[in-house]
Amino acid sequence: MSETSSLFLGIISGERRRAHAEVADRTARIAGGLHRLGVGQGDSVCILMRNDIAFVEAAYAAMQLGAYGVPVNWHFKPEEISYILRDCGTSVLIGHSDLLHSLRDAVPAGVLVLSVPTPPEILRTYKIDPDQLSKPDFAIDLEGWLGGQKPHDGPAVPQPANMIYTSGTTGHPKGVRRNAPTPEQSAHAERMRTLIYGLKAGARALVPGPLYHSAPNSFGLRAGRLGGALVLMPRFEPEDFLRLIEAERIDTIFMVPTMFIRLMKLPEAVRGKYDVSSLRHVIHAAAPCPADVKRAMIEWWGPVIYEFYGSTEAGAVTFATSEDALRRPGTVGRIAPGAELRFIGDDGRLLPPGEIGEIFSRIASNPDFTYHNRPDKRSEIEHSGFITSGDVGYVDLDGYVFICDRKRDMVISGGVNIYPAEIEAALHAIPGVHDCAVFGIPDAEFGEALMAVVEPQPGLPLDVEDLRSRLKASLADYKVPKHIEIRSDLPREDSGKIFKRRLRDPYWETAGRRI
Repeated sequence: MSETSSLFLGIISGERRRAHAEVADRTARIAGGLHRLGVGQGDSVCILMRNDIAFVEAAYAAMQLGAYGVPVNWHFKPEEISYILRDCGTSVLIGHSDLLHSLRDAVPAGVLVLSVPTPPEILRTYKIDPDQLSKPDFAIDLEGWLGGQKPHDGPAVPQPANMIYTSGTTGHPKGVRRNAPTPEQSAHAERMRTLIYGLKAGARALVPGPLYHSAPNSFGLRAGRLGGALVLMPRFEPEDFLRLIEAERIDTIFMVPTMFIRLMKLPEAVRGKYDVSSLRHVIHAAAPCPADVKRAMIEWWGPVIYEFYGSTEAGAVTFATSEDALRRPGTVGRIAPGAELRFIGDDGRLLPPGEIGEIFSRIASNPDFTYHNRPDKRSEIEHSGFITSGDVGYVDLDGYVFICDRKRDMVISGGVNIYPAEIEAALHAIPGVHDCAVFGIPDAEFGEALMAVVEPQPGLPLDVEDLRSRLKASLADYKVPKHIEIRSDLPREDSGKIFKRRLRDPYWETAGRRI
């Protein structure tokens, strides 16, 4: 018997291992219970969990009913979570017990809350108040509830992808609701997942990023159905990550560039301690990867590193191999099969190769999407059927795409999209704040870090730590600027609006990049 054939097949999280047959049974019984609660095609099921086997089962169960699994960022504060619960119209929230205690007043009336015991590997990884581990009195224990459920045996229905909430320039998250795929669209999606994610039957996949994010979610849910192994990390820890690759003979991973940077910071002796020869396809996305970091990773792991560029709305529209990265440092690859890209100038003109413009894309064979409850918002990012995430770049004469800048205010820190408008609104609500500007500045580890420049009202002094504390009361911690500066007389345009680029540009002048 080969080494690979003797390895565990199923989902692994910490010391817990759940075989595929048990996952399938639990999924069917969750689906049966949800169906008896009235959940059906087109409905939403919210999932508030860190990476956990139960997260995958809940998502599969929703999909089995033709419903939308709605992952909720567990870093969100109660008011942010409440907004998503109300906006998606869910009737069920499934969450880790410790994350639910603060939501007593945030859960809308009529929403059933199922409490999942917080698993040991999560407890070891995060600082969790022991008093928060019991089931909240307003929730039902998932395991007890599951024991009384029969497997769903209804007819097969088209299964939509999870509905991911992505922030927008207005600050409020928007649910990207994609139609369930037709058989032809499913076939194309399967081909693209094989090409871009590298997932194939029997894959042994590792997910070190959060399942509430679009790409790790899509990657992980697909990997868990291929008969191999899906290994979940509670949080990315560089050496433990290498240990898992060796121990579980991992061959396929989705990563973000921040993870590469943290791996390269390990002592050379630690990096050389682990066998990573099982790797065959490591795909990364979500943020620009410094060319020197990419080169160093390829030298270490070999030509197994791939990249795509895209968005929750568009999907993956470019694809780069290791050879592409070495041949054209800084490229995000060539246009992916089935994708179309247009580069549009400020005057609306379609630009030729070599000229920098806003990037618009479409994949005609993808199921169409809308913003849940806000279909009008799509028109803000659409141009003749093509959509944009606000990035600016060009395609060279050989077909390689390069990203140069970001037209909109979005900041990508550690692969996480953050929109300054939401943070600026929170700052404006603080007494003593006259005006403010939030933007991204270079950060060696996370790519970008949030910077807030705050102008006080005359005669009302402000304190940086007080501002930070007040922001933490209403915003997820990762949205609180790492750097806060208090200044008077901020540069302004003729309209009176803060000239944000004049504040931002000096930080980037010596960085050798614009994003």
